[in-house]
Amino acid sequence: MQYIQVTFSFRLIQEYQQDLLISELAEIGFNTFEETTNGFSAFIDSDSYREENLKDILLQFEGEFDYDYTVTEIAAENWNEEWEKNFEPLIIDETCYVRATFHPHQPKYKYEIVIDPKMAFGTGHHQTTTMMMQYILESDVSGKLILDMGCGTAILAILAAKKGAGELIAIDNDEVCYLSAKENSLLNNIHNITALCGGKEVIPARTYDIILANINRNILLDQIPVYAGVLKGGGEIFFSGFYEEPDLQMIKDACEALGINYCDHKKIGDWVAARFIKA
Repeated sequence: MQYIQVTFSFRLIQEYQQDLLISELAEIGFNTFEETTNGFSAFIDSDSYREENLKDILLQFEGEFDYDYTVTEIAAENWNEEWEKNFEPLIIDETCYVRATFHPHQPKYKYEIVIDPKMAFGTGHHQTTTMMMQYILESDVSGKLILDMGCGTAILAILAAKKGAGELIAIDNDEVCYLSAKENSLLNNIHNITALCGGKEVIPARTYDIILANINRNILLDQIPVYAGVLKGGGEIFFSGFYEEPDLQMIKDACEALGINYCDHKKIGDWVAARFIKA
């Protein structure tokens, strides 16, 4: 498979503006983002890339900031070389250590996760993934049945498994993410994660103790009714992939209409993760 890399450089941009641009790019299929010295690179598989979609998004930001961008086609076999140059180990709350296969083992951390992204979103470095991992670290997941929607690399499911979750279903509609989830589970010697490729239509008809959904606002709003139908009474949902304003209130309203009550939220920059409980 071939990939398209779009690299943006900015002369002056606010953090919230860059986050908004990333969010819009994610809406049209870009699924991996890397920081660079003057901006960031965004990646999408060649079959999903449409130049006109990119230009439509950039028109929305016309006059707000100055930028340049380049578009490069890269082969899948070159991906590892690219991310190895930039992937640094990540420490979450001094408890969880996320590393690549080429980083040394660090036994001082309670939980260690080995991730090989292979073009799949979710190495833990993005604010949304970090906050979701913080919620998992704070929660009792022992023995519980967990659904991880938009699983990416399966980093959230892997952390929950390491904390003693009973069984996990990890779903992503990107085949690369699906394959990455399977591979990363094996890398971490995790055998109770079932990876599925698809969207809400492939969710197994079971009742879940916990649902993890780190996607984006529009997909969450579309899928919340399905989550409400498969979540146990008293079960928890952890959402991320959206902003505090105006997204959080929209998520609250959609959930409350279905008997899922807001508890609290975390915020890093403009990104938010939130916890809800089904009545």
